[in-house]
Amino acid sequence: MTSELLRLPDGRQAQYWSAGEGPVVFFLHGCPDTRHAAYPGAEAARDLGVRLIAVNRPGYGQSDACESDHLSVADDVASVADLLGVERYAVLGMSLGGPYALACAARRPDRVRAVAVVASTANVPELDPPYHRDDLTPDKQAFIRKLARCSISEAIELMRPEFESYVAQLDPRGSTTEALARKWIDGLHPLDVEVLARQDPAELAAAAREALANTAGYLRDAAISFRSWAFRPETITCPTTIWHGTEDPNASIRNAHWLAAQIPGATLELRPTAHLSTLHTLWPELLATLRGVDK
Repeated sequence: MTSELLRLPDGRQAQYWSAGEGPVVFFLHGCPDTRHAAYPGAEAARDLGVRLIAVNRPGYGQSDACESDHLSVADDVASVADLLGVERYAVLGMSLGGPYALACAARRPDRVRAVAVVASTANVPELDPPYHRDDLTPDKQAFIRKLARCSISEAIELMRPEFESYVAQLDPRGSTTEALARKWIDGLHPLDVEVLARQDPAELAAAAREALANTAGYLRDAAISFRSWAFRPETITCPTTIWHGTEDPNASIRNAHWLAAQIPGATLELRPTAHLSTLHTLWPELLATLRGVDK
């Protein structure tokens, strides 16, 4: 496994991690999260002959913050591919990383050979009702609608107090490794807790510290994730698979059905999992599908 820094064409720094050798699959993490979310996929990547590459989006870890959006991140992925000497690649997006993965396929049809999204949100303003989850209070529903209408900078400031309070509660710098690992998974769906609790507490704490080291990544992600996309999923032409857990509280099953209806020829795969557990229990299937082999 390797963990490196790259200098993008515009001078920004991008932090990435990779494991395995073979056809390349880029992994686009959720929010707040980082390349660490791909680490459990290393064994499957090696077994299947896949090179799994996870790049921190702007504002996460040591990747420089910028005024990013779905399409600029798609361009960043293509730039990283150029720097690593990769011409064609597949893309795997987790949760709020799903729309970024789809943007890669829409933006670079000449280079993206397949795309998969796991527990992904849809184009939220086009959902009926226009909320990504079904347990929101009326106040939260109104807040999501407001985020969709206001500017990105206004959305960032609207979300800043709650997120900074969350980071302060986790206290990633002051908490012990064991305490931070517990707090990082506290409140998740029991199926997700069951899967993540098997991981080394030191790795969970390291993931939390990298994800929360800079608030810019999360705030930018969240600010653009509830607005209308700057690309159309109907334009995606490569093989597309949508993986979703039927018990997912973070992104209701409505998101998966919407995506399957919009993307031509998309395959919908439902599993009896929640949110993070969908990714972590399906690494061999996900990578085999993207590599184009059966295992």
